[in-house]
Amino acid sequence: MTIARQLAEILLRGMCEQSYWSPLEDPPTVSPLDDPTRQGHTISKNYSLSRRARVYSGENLFCPQENTEEALLLLLISESMANRDAVLSRIPEHNNDRIISLQSASVVYDLLTIALGRRGQYEMLSECLERAMKFAFEEFHLWYQLALSLMAAGKSARAVKVLKECIRLKPDDPTIPLLAVKLCIGPLHWLDDGECFANIVIDMGEKAAEFRAKGYLAIGLVYSLKATDASLRSTQEEYQRKALGAFQRAQSLSPTDHLAAFYLALQLAVSRQIPEALGYVRQALQLQGDDVHSLHLLALLLSAQKHYHDALNIIEMALSEYPENFNLLYTKVKLESMCRGPEEALLTCKHMLQIWKSFYNLTNPSDSGRGSSLLDRAIADRRQLNAMTLPDFSDLDTVSGSSSSHCSCEPVSPTSPSTISTLSSPLSSPTSPSTISTLSSPLSSPTSPVFILQPPPFPHRNYVDIRRGSAAHDIVKVEQLSNDLTDVADVWKP
Repeated sequence: MTIARQLAEILLRGMCEQSYWSPLEDPPTVSPLDDPTRQGHTISKNYSLSRRARVYSGENLFCPQENTEEALLLLLISESMANRDAVLSRIPEHNNDRIISLQSASVVYDLLTIALGRRGQYEMLSECLERAMKFAFEEFHLWYQLALSLMAAGKSARAVKVLKECIRLKPDDPTIPLLAVKLCIGPLHWLDDGECFANIVIDMGEKAAEFRAKGYLAIGLVYSLKATDASLRSTQEEYQRKALGAFQRAQSLSPTDHLAAFYLALQLAVSRQIPEALGYVRQALQLQGDDVHSLHLLALLLSAQKHYHDALNIIEMALSEYPENFNLLYTKVKLESMCRGPEEALLTCKHMLQIWKSFYNLTNPSDSGRGSSLLDRAIADRRQLNAMTLPDFSDLDTVSGSSSSHCSCEPVSPTSPSTISTLSSPLSSPTSPSTISTLSSPLSSPTSPVFILQPPPFPHRNYVDIRRGSAAHDIVKVEQLSNDLTDVADVWKP
């Protein structure tokens, strides 16, 4: 086991992929690392081996083709041998043997973490570390490795349970409960558990050092999310007050942390304290000038004060750094509608649909050549719709038939641009309040002429009949979105 482990360590740390050759091939005569442009400096090396590799034939045989594969094969063999020869007895006579067995197994699992982490095989890594739990009695390192691998593999619920054991084994480490808070307020939405973990960090006091501010930031996020989930107005106000106090405490403990200033500004914006929020978001930008979320929040706050042109300039500046950010693009559509008119906004919508097409592969290969873009084909289908003779809704029979057809229409996809704009941003992620869109601004008012999230009521159309004869059968939801946007343009026209 020791030789196999040492060879795997050499393959992982002392050999690059360019200098590796397959065991089934003859060794190269010239090092592949030599520069071919430097004539006369290449050195021929003799890689001849005294013993040739034995070649086997049969089913279920594996031959590695690169250094990572060979290292992984050696490590899996070493892991099997370590589990077979494990010393688990706790009697004093076997104490030294148990320590040696644990150290050997830990080295193997650390190398497995390096090898599998390079390939992103976190699912396989978590399975390997689960097999190591026989060695993990009161051993923090293996428990922590398992928790991190479960987090990377997306098994958040199990990762939280393992992190609880890590907290028991190492109660003075503030980073462990902070990791648990991240999972609880993120993918799991376990707000009560997240509050408990955040309080663990806060209760450490001076022992937590700089992580104490992170603890207040985490509990502020928990309170803010609880305020979002609360149904009673009094409960919402109570949690918002607690969140604001926690963010203020975090900002005072860590005045150089741009996240503390950002979330404080965000909470003030949710509480309709726009001037104070502007001050803190500017402070966040002074600390981290290229933070997309702070730039977006600054634009929203300026629009809340009716400084639409300034907000649009901020959005365009942010888009120069993040050209495919849907949050920024969607806000740009609203601001352009207010400042430059609907025609300019529709061009941005077309650009968003093109990005959406490239991200989500909505096109059908069989439809290639039938249109230059999703929007063009959707508009063509709309023209076909306008040329159709719609039924007379005054006829009761027709009304019942059309109602049944309209009810069979599929809802807008959760990945449509109206909802994609809420992804990948602390303005709408589970780790931050999702009520930023409710700022007191005409951009978010249902009575505004540029309100796109909830447009004016559109005339009912029989989308089902159109889809059956349409060339864009696979982009039904894009058709509906295009029709809606075009109808909005018709409403805006004087």
